[in-house]
Amino acid sequence: MFTRFAIAAALLIAAGLAQADEAGRIVFVTGQAQIASRAIALGDAVQEGDELTTGADGYVYVKTVDNGFLILRPATRARVVAYHIDAQNPANTRVKFELLSGVARAISGQGVKQARQNFRFNTPVAAIGVRGTDFTVSTDQQTSRIAVISGAVIVSGFSAGCGPEGSGPCEGGSSRELFAEQTGQLLQVQKGQAAPQLMRNNSLSPDVTAPPRKDEPVGKSPAADASHAGTDFSLEPQKSNGILSGAALPTSPVPNPTPSPSQPPVVVVVPDPVIPKPPEIIWGRWQAVANLPADSELLAKLRSGTYDSGSIIGSFVISRVKDTELVLPREGQAAFALTNSEVYIRQADQAPVAATVQDSRLDVNFATRAFSTNLTVAGAGTQVDVHAKGDVTLKGELVSSFIGSNAVIRGYLGGAEAKEAGYIFNTTGSSGPGAFGATQWAR
Repeated sequence: MFTRFAIAAALLIAAGLAQADEAGRIVFVTGQAQIASRAIALGDAVQEGDELTTGADGYVYVKTVDNGFLILRPATRARVVAYHIDAQNPANTRVKFELLSGVARAISGQGVKQARQNFRFNTPVAAIGVRGTDFTVSTDQQTSRIAVISGAVIVSGFSAGCGPEGSGPCEGGSSRELFAEQTGQLLQVQKGQAAPQLMRNNSLSPDVTAPPRKDEPVGKSPAADASHAGTDFSLEPQKSNGILSGAALPTSPVPNPTPSPSQPPVVVVVPDPVIPKPPEIIWGRWQAVANLPADSELLAKLRSGTYDSGSIIGSFVISRVKDTELVLPREGQAAFALTNSEVYIRQADQAPVAATVQDSRLDVNFATRAFSTNLTVAGAGTQVDVHAKGDVTLKGELVSSFIGSNAVIRGYLGGAEAKEAGYIFNTTGSSGPGAFGATQWAR
């Protein structure tokens, strides 16, 4: 009798554990869209374990149980691996999404904001964690790109220390953070690449790959995010009446535009927007490379007269503002970390191929006015090691020497206390594959 009772109790417990939590509800759907093998309908529940797909014309908005959003744009496959919110004990919260292909946007709900350490957004090649965030991701089986609308993300490529089976962000030496204030930048992770690459290329943005509808939830600016931390996202009323009428979502009451005679009128103070200070050093393509056009925005800046004449190596140009804040230290050494790059590999009789930087180092000795740098440029099934050393001029220019270098380098130090650096390069030698491109650094 006891054995049968124990077995029955175990089965009941197992059944309870197997019951999937509801992750959210469909508040908008258009075009072809499915949950598993059935068409999505407005108001459908989305459960843990559900896989959602959209066709070439499909858009799906899921409002999560903690008032966040998961938005799928056309030609996208995603899965809700886990969505368990415990408001009383956030340590028990578990949220995990998988974007298998396509473009998605994730807006953190209150449950995620209270348990950021238990949130994970996987792609086929990368793990994404949040700091209380609104971000977009585009991915295929080889490359993922992440852009931040509000807050910040921490991203790492899959490696021995960061597997897809994990929960929460992967934080370590190869992880990288991206903040909304880094306007126009995104993180790119390619298959087998542990450390994400910071990109400054709007043409690669997920919003370009699959543009949002006009009725997507309106993101907060960095300034608003700082002054209203923890505020829930909502759909913009003027653009979302159709969505709100099709699902049971809370709406805010419309305030009386006429103030009471006994009360003074409410004065709303709108703070000035926070405008990030642009870097002193700029670089980019002055002519087309690998089917990418010349950087027209960069060329316009160079023609404005704000920057010096700069230097050109191959297809890249680099320049620095004329009124630089640079003050070179007189002593000490500094190691710089790569923050952005655009690099290519060339082989004989073939067009250049876009590549990535896998290992990088830039060291500056202020006492001797010298620098040394190393890069491993990988792509097109090959690797090119780039190494150079040279002088730092009194004006903070980086000029490579012929001795001990396999590349020609021209660049600058910039910023107060020389905390910025950038250079363009082109390897020398006629045998074997070569590499060229531009890099940006900071310390």
